[in-house]
Order: sequence, then C-alpha cells, then structure tokens
Amino acid sequence: MNDEELFKQMLGDDVEPIVTEKRVAVNKNRDQGVDKSERRKAAASIQASQADPLSSAPVEMVDPLALLAYRKPGVQHGVYKKMRLGKYALDARLDLHRMTVEQARKLVYQFVKDCVANDVRFALITHGKGEGRETPALLKSCIAHWLPQLDEVLAFHTAQKHHGSYGATYVMFKKSDNKKLENKELNRRKK
Repeated sequence: MNDEELFKQMLGDDVEPIVTEKRVAVNKNRDQGVDKSERRKAAASIQASQADPLSSAPVEMVDPLALLAYRKPGVQHGVYKKMRLGKYALDARLDLHRMTVEQARKLVYQFVKDCVANDVRFALITHGKGEGRETPALLKSCIAHWLPQLDEVLAFHTAQKHHGSYGATYVMFKKSDNKKLENKELNRRKK
C-alpha cells in the first residue's frame, strides 16, 4: 500500500474537500467610458525617459585638452588610481569618432547597458578631442556630461597616452550581482 492509499484509509470515506468562495470581486467596468488616450501618452513618455535617461540638453563645453575625472563616493582611492593609470585590463571599447551627438548618446547608453550585462568592469570610450572642428571637444564634453547620469558608472578618467590620451576616457562600471557573488565566494574560500 502506497502513502496516498494509506492516507485515504486513515481519513475515511466521509471526508470531502473544502469549497472556498472567491474573496475578491473583480469590477471590470471601473474605467468604462473614460478616455485613456492621455494616460497612454503619459505612460509612453515615462517609459521613453526611463529607457534612456541621458539628457540631450545642452552640455557645458570642456577644453579639448581638459582632463576628465569623476569618482562616485565609495570608490576606493587605490582602485580609482589604478584605473586612472590604465593598469586594469580593458574588457570593452567604444569608438565615437565621426558620430553625431544623438548617435553617440544612444551608443553610449547601449554600451553601458551591454557592459554591465556582460560583467565588464573597465572599458575605454574613444571620443576624440575635436581639435580643428567647428565645435572642439563636443563629444568629449557630452561624455563628461552623460557618464555621471548613469547609475552603472562608478568612475571615469582621461586615458593614458597609449590608450588615446585626451581623446579617450577610461570608465569603471558597477559589479553585476553575479560578480559580487563570485567575489563573496572567492573571499569566503580564502578565510
């Protein structure tokens, strides 16, 4: 005799399943007759702004030979210094040469998302200095304006000479949840 048959035998034949009534009454006609087009427009604009938070507003222009440097609170000085000196392996690169500002904005946003999704910690964005152009350092200025807007970016700094100097920027990203777990396990094993 298996467990199910034994259970039925112990309960007896007069046991019936409990019937429960629905506890929630759903009113499907709540918004009947309401024009929802304004709601849809508002939701679409919110969704669009959440999809790409980078501001396309005018940016403060920087000099073509300006040093870009940014670090969020909590980034260790030693880690930032090592990044600034180009001592970390660059897992990804993005070249923005010959791009319009709008193209660059979309690419930078997607690049950051892709880097975080693929556990990239350090990357290089090459934007050029724009010397000799009508608006020098336009993309460089945009990079300096956009990167701090992204939560995934912990720090950035102008690259070393062998990586493009004033025409490129190192970027440090947050660790993904997978990388945090890996580090936790690695450190636990060392103890």
